[in-house]
Amino acid sequence: MTANAYSNGYGAGGFGSAAQRNQYLEDSVLSAPPARLLTMLYDRLLLDLGRAETAQQAGNWPVASENLLHGQAIIAELISSLKTDSWDGADGLIGLYNYAFTALVNANIQRDPALTREAIELLEPLRQAWHEAAAAVPAPAVAGHGTAAAPTAFSAAGAWNTQAGTGGGSLGFG
Repeated sequence: MTANAYSNGYGAGGFGSAAQRNQYLEDSVLSAPPARLLTMLYDRLLLDLGRAETAQQAGNWPVASENLLHGQAIIAELISSLKTDSWDGADGLIGLYNYAFTALVNANIQRDPALTREAIELLEPLRQAWHEAAAAVPAPAVAGHGTAAAPTAFSAAGAWNTQAGTGGGSLGFG
C-alpha cells in the first residue's frame, strides 16, 4: 500500500483492511485502563440496544436478536466483573443489571421494542455517569516518563476486577 500526502498509509478510511481495524480495536481494548474499559462496554451496550430497537421497529428480527444477545453478553460481563464484597452499592447495581438483562431476554422472546426501550432508559444514565466519573479521574502517567501512574478511582475503590481473566466473562474484558 502506498501512502500519499493525503493518507496515513492505511487506505481511504484510515485502515486498509478489516484485519487492521480488528487489530487496532483489540490493541485499544488490551491497553485501556479499567475506567476506559467500563465506558467502552457501556458505549457498546447502548449501541447494541439502539440497533436492536431500530431493527425491532422495522421487523428485522434476526438483527434485533443478534444485538439483544450481544447486549445480554455485555451485561453478563458487567455483572461478572463487579466485586460485590468491595462496595456497598454493588448489590443494587447487580439488581439493576439483572432487571435489564431480564428485560432484554423478554424483549427478544416477545419481540417487544418497548422492553428494549425500557432497558435503554435504565442504562443510559449509568453510561453517562460512568463517563463523567472516568473523565474526572486523572490520566495515569505513561510508563518511562519519570512518574508513576496514579491509581484511578476505579481501581482505588476496588469495585471492579482489573486483572485479565478475573471477570469470568466471554467478551475479553474480564
